[in-house]
Amino acid sequence: MSTSTHLTSTGLDQGIWNLDGAHSEVGFTVRHAGISKVRGRFTDIAATATVGQTAESSSVTATVQAASFDSGDPNRDGHVRGADFFDVENFPELTFVSGSITGTGEDYELAGDLTIRGITKPVTFETEFNGVAVDPFGATRAGFSGKTVISRKDFGLTWNAALEAGGVLVGDKVTITLEVAFVKA
Repeated sequence: MSTSTHLTSTGLDQGIWNLDGAHSEVGFTVRHAGISKVRGRFTDIAATATVGQTAESSSVTATVQAASFDSGDPNRDGHVRGADFFDVENFPELTFVSGSITGTGEDYELAGDLTIRGITKPVTFETEFNGVAVDPFGATRAGFSGKTVISRKDFGLTWNAALEAGGVLVGDKVTITLEVAFVKA
């Protein structure tokens, strides 16, 4: 029995869809000092989805400019953009290239290769298809939400500081969230 979904039945037409960066966000959450979470986002993102007849025949590529890291604190942002973390001068981009998309209806798994600091690891985003709509200007839009958890150490992001009470300043697990809108080309 086939589990493939014909995407045209969802209103998601075959072809190229481009990310609408003004209406999309790649966010993150990481534990700080073992007691709170720091949230933020990347403000310079680009992506293309190539929609096939089925989820399995579709693909996504995305690029995030590492220097667009924004946690709302200029001192922290400068540190994270520096050599201790993203090292944006040597590794200006984070990239994602899908390997497979599986699922049906609203729920999908978007699996692929995430590259941070020149290190590529497989990740899977649990993704929700939020539907298709035509905006007041005639553009056809599709929305998606997604989430994955990575180990920052897997990507060479190993800087940390010990806390006097025990533990470390920055947690290893980073939750990456997606709230994205694509426009049919």
